[in-house]
Amino acid sequence: MDKYIILSPEAKGSFNDRLNFLYLKLGNFLDTEKLENRTLQYCKVFLSDSQNQIKELEESLLYQEFLKGANLTIVEQTPLNGSKVSLLIKTTDEATPILFHSLRLTEEEAKGKDSYEQTHFLFNKYLKTIEGTDMTMERNLIRTWIYVTNIDVNYQGVVEARKDIFDKEGLTADTHYIASTGIGGATPVRHAAVAIDFLTIPHIKEEDKKYLQALDHLNSTHEYGVAFERGTRLTLPTHTLHSEGSQQFKQQYFISGTASIDKHGDVVYEGDIVRQTGRLLENIGALLKDGDATMNDIQYFIIYLRDISDYHTVDRLMQQFYPQIPRIIVEAKVCRPGWLIEMECIAEKESYSTE
Repeated sequence: MDKYIILSPEAKGSFNDRLNFLYLKLGNFLDTEKLENRTLQYCKVFLSDSQNQIKELEESLLYQEFLKGANLTIVEQTPLNGSKVSLLIKTTDEATPILFHSLRLTEEEAKGKDSYEQTHFLFNKYLKTIEGTDMTMERNLIRTWIYVTNIDVNYQGVVEARKDIFDKEGLTADTHYIASTGIGGATPVRHAAVAIDFLTIPHIKEEDKKYLQALDHLNSTHEYGVAFERGTRLTLPTHTLHSEGSQQFKQQYFISGTASIDKHGDVVYEGDIVRQTGRLLENIGALLKDGDATMNDIQYFIIYLRDISDYHTVDRLMQQFYPQIPRIIVEAKVCRPGWLIEMECIAEKESYSTE
């Protein structure tokens, strides 16, 4: 199975001091993982000020020894625990390959392009990375993360560009879309309004996937003009055979960015961070239930807050209800101003078949 951990420096000195702390902490963790034949599969780096921190990060021992050349994504979404930099690490003992493309614009590529053009450019860049393989966006792209600066202004261009690309690639409301988070975030490139991460899994078939719904809690996204799935369950065989010929399967649940929304697509509990948190957790539970999973199968939460002053309230709530599940809370505006909070997660469980 996979393992997910979140690492934040306890040191509160300079940015370099914090990177050195993470270097030691991650090194110890990966040494332990090697003893269990587990390897680093991907890492997400959350920064508080990417333009000023990126050079120091890339020159650090942490980056040079552990992160350089790995499946890596770096995004400016300030960790609200005061750490300046936090890591989300995935290790695995499985041979199932994944492709993780963290696509970013250069200053030259970004300048003079609006959010529609930048989004279109990045999706086309992704399509070129799988060109010449037997993979397609429609079958093999499992999840995206779309980071948008000034999201209140730029999100509509992202929505329109994604829809146009999907129409061209055969993804529609009648077929399916892709699990996704569209959220506030930035890169070190000043004129880049958009950045996208793509998670692709080779050698899968459409029947390996189930698109999760909870229509008594959340409506279909296409009803309000956006093109993503609320969640996707992926079922893949492991290499483990059990007694009586049963085959073990790993089920992964990719839950998209989820907020306080009702079955009509309306924002619920405007202005109330506590009740919005409760509603979105209820929505996530309903989506997981559609795939025969529960909240106890969640491996981690990423929690996005519009207002940093809500951090302690949300952190206390999560500690009260899900203390065993790793979480990171970051500052990131959600795509509708009325949403004070959004969460995403990945859940995993094992199943067996005697067929």
